[in-house]
Amino acid sequence: MKRMSMNVRIRLSIMMFLQYMLFAVWYVPLAAYLGKLGMSGTQMAWILSSMALGCLVSPVIGMIADRHFASQNVLAALNLLCAVLLFFAAQQTALTVLFITLLVAMLCYMPTWGLTSAIAMANSPSEKFPQIRVFGSIGWVASAVFSIVAVRLFKAQNFEVTNVPMLCGAATSLLAAVLALSLPNTPPAARGKKASIVDALGLRAVSLMKSFNFTAFIIISFLAMIPFVTYFNFGSAFFDAQGYTNITARMNIGQLGEIFFMLLIPVAIARIGVKWSICIGLVMLFVRYAAFLAGVALAQAWLYYVAIGVHGLIFGFFFVAGQIYIDKKAPKDIQAQAQGFFFLATFGLGNLTGNFINGRLMEVYRLADGVNWKAMWTVITIISAVLLAAFVVLFRDDTVSEANGDLHQEGPVEITGEETPSGATA
Repeated sequence: MKRMSMNVRIRLSIMMFLQYMLFAVWYVPLAAYLGKLGMSGTQMAWILSSMALGCLVSPVIGMIADRHFASQNVLAALNLLCAVLLFFAAQQTALTVLFITLLVAMLCYMPTWGLTSAIAMANSPSEKFPQIRVFGSIGWVASAVFSIVAVRLFKAQNFEVTNVPMLCGAATSLLAAVLALSLPNTPPAARGKKASIVDALGLRAVSLMKSFNFTAFIIISFLAMIPFVTYFNFGSAFFDAQGYTNITARMNIGQLGEIFFMLLIPVAIARIGVKWSICIGLVMLFVRYAAFLAGVALAQAWLYYVAIGVHGLIFGFFFVAGQIYIDKKAPKDIQAQAQGFFFLATFGLGNLTGNFINGRLMEVYRLADGVNWKAMWTVITIISAVLLAAFVVLFRDDTVSEANGDLHQEGPVEITGEETPSGATA
């Protein structure tokens, strides 16, 4: 078992804190800022999609860290490039230049989510990793506090619809780059080994799609990003249209709850299993948009806070419980690729698809004085309900785990004859 000194633990925790704060501080209010620049829904979708496109190179960057350079040095270089690019992006207002700049910035930034996890797991006992990773959620919440402080510091109530958040992100990224150089040395574990394009792109995990349940899970996860990004990427535009200020702080109430709800996931899985834990996330996804719809239709603004408050349940119980399902389902030799495949399907391709569908909906429901948000929330609520029903009907938790030397299956055992990727019958 790896031993970890308190000094290392503190540095790894600060690494997680800065890495997620530097993104949240500028990305959460980005849609509202783009709206102030006068961009259409489709134009906003292009720029917001820079995050999703950035995910596409994550496996390649991971391969570089595995085979060629120490992970902490790769992280430092990526954060330094991101800082420069965010500073440059803050000076731009033209669609094409802003999109290209943020796209390159996200090609540098998005791989750091996997890279920081790899560094933390390489230098800490596995049971301590959740205690380190939670500082990423705390960093996200801290961006809300930072935005409030910045309003006072810059004496600007409209702070979040200016370029200042990008400048703050650039400064935090620079700080994260400096910190990365002080992290424990994490040399490339596979230096000298032959690199496979198939492995680098995580394509071996596609073999899991021969399982109906895994396929259903991946497809529903992909489609679930359509409603998920309505809030995650376009939520600031909605709140700005309602006249709210301190948007980042308001939306980060959900991340505050996430810190607590993540601790409940192992308990929920132990008691009700993976399927129904994921269902909780999908139920809360429906609750979020039903609350937004009711809030607009009934002019009850307090319902917006219900929609914000369930974010931690959605993220934790759908995405994190989903990763646990993949960990159970995938053979040991392709587990990392399977997790990357899930990340690619959701925050990569799913995020990208969701951005353009939501951007198109904003165009369809655009009124003379803004977007018809009641119509928007109606469509997204219906999509959420359909996905919940589809998951309940189509998905069965077919994973088999070993506990106390006995094989057992969560939920009723059903002999289907279906062959799992490992060659055993489920």
